[in-house]
Amino acid sequence: MPKMKTSSGAKKRFSITGSGAIKRQKAYKSHILTSKSRKRKRNLRQNTLVHPSNEKLILHALALR
Repeated sequence: MPKMKTSSGAKKRFSITGSGAIKRQKAYKSHILTSKSRKRKRNLRQNTLVHPSNEKLILHALALR
């Protein structure tokens, strides 16, 4: 059986931490930023972890499981 291909979109959006968690960027920070507060935009700059219920699907897209 051939190797699974990695999803190009997934490899650009997600990265694996040393402990095995999956990091992602937050949404809603690309345009129409004038109506969002400074605090909200600052908090959207932070990375966050993928919810455990979605990890299996993302690992499959990254061809790691």
